[in-house]
Amino acid sequence: MNAIDSETRTVMSAIGQRARKAAAVLAFAATDAKNLALTVAADAVIAESAAILAANAEDVAAATERGISHAFLDRLTVTEARLENVAKGLREIAALPDPVGTVIAEWQRPNGLDIARVRTPLGVVGVIFESRPNVTADAGALTLKSGNAVILRGGSDSTRTSHAIHSCLLQGLEAAGLPLDAIQLVPTTDRAAVGEMLRGLDGNIDVIVPRGGKTLVARVEEEARVPVFAHLEGLCHTFIDASARLDMAIDVTVNAKMRRTGICGATETLLVHRDVAATHLRPVIDALMARGCEIRGDAAVQRLVPSAKLATEQDFHTEYEDAIISVKIVADVGEAIAHITHYGSHHTEAIISENPVSVERFFTEIDSAILLHNASTQFADGGEFGFGGEIGIATGKFHARGPVGLEQLCSFKYLIRGNGQTRP
Repeated sequence: MNAIDSETRTVMSAIGQRARKAAAVLAFAATDAKNLALTVAADAVIAESAAILAANAEDVAAATERGISHAFLDRLTVTEARLENVAKGLREIAALPDPVGTVIAEWQRPNGLDIARVRTPLGVVGVIFESRPNVTADAGALTLKSGNAVILRGGSDSTRTSHAIHSCLLQGLEAAGLPLDAIQLVPTTDRAAVGEMLRGLDGNIDVIVPRGGKTLVARVEEEARVPVFAHLEGLCHTFIDASARLDMAIDVTVNAKMRRTGICGATETLLVHRDVAATHLRPVIDALMARGCEIRGDAAVQRLVPSAKLATEQDFHTEYEDAIISVKIVADVGEAIAHITHYGSHHTEAIISENPVSVERFFTEIDSAILLHNASTQFADGGEFGFGGEIGIATGKFHARGPVGLEQLCSFKYLIRGNGQTRP
């Protein structure tokens, strides 16, 4: 181990120890104190907006010089409107019920024992993210409200913005008399810090949440020695069924692809039932192209839309995060389901249909975290679910799935009350 790695290990070890101590306090923190911290932080985000925007401008300028993609820049960029949404999210989380101590279920056994299942914090959450500085606020707020401490390790591209937002969260913690170590931002961009977090910081991290591209997620899943809320790529699909209304098919598909092309809920592949290919395909594609979207279609699509590029096998495996969409004509809902099952990432899929039988089959047979009927895939967002925000979209099957909000950041314990029972 070189001197730099040794120094990083020392720094990260101390961060883990402080987080564990803070988590012990937060587990019993009063709801009013947590809510005060969040509302003060929200006010600070608005009050400090000029400083945050200035920091972000530096991050964006540095990233632009490196020639990063448009989608990456979109995720990195903070605007006044986006800052207002950050503050709004903090206030919405403050307004949500406190999950800690909530009784999930309770029952009585024949022997008179009363059993209750009660929500408890996970402990210390490690969040490793790349270009989205808003994750600093979302993750900090959700973990705080759910009684957890959090260790945030952002990417080097967003470091100035993340630090500016983090300072607002610290103002909230200080005002509420809560430990400042409850929300820690790793001070180094050294990649060795990620490795230390994945090893668990001497048992001080209870779960890891990765927010980033395939390379980051692959490293996390390969190296992590603690549980991971898997967040795979968002290879999302929209299927236009034979019964779909044309006006709805146009509106929903354009929004699903083009509202924000760089988010994980953006549709990357459009599937169209062959019975409406002659009537629906061209108007939908024309609307997409009018918004600047590049079309990559199979041979059947190319016959109807000669300007479309021929899609390769790799295209249907690709999360573009850009104004590009793959398009395929399918025989029926069964072929649409088979395509999604083969190519999808178990993230988010939508069906546009007026046929309840098709919708029910789509909902039943597709094993993705989020399924929508007659609605845009861009609703794959914790804020849109009423969670106030999200720490990520979990695509695995254990503990948490879909938007990870307050309840998903809790485990549970059993409280059993008796009156002298002994087991025979």
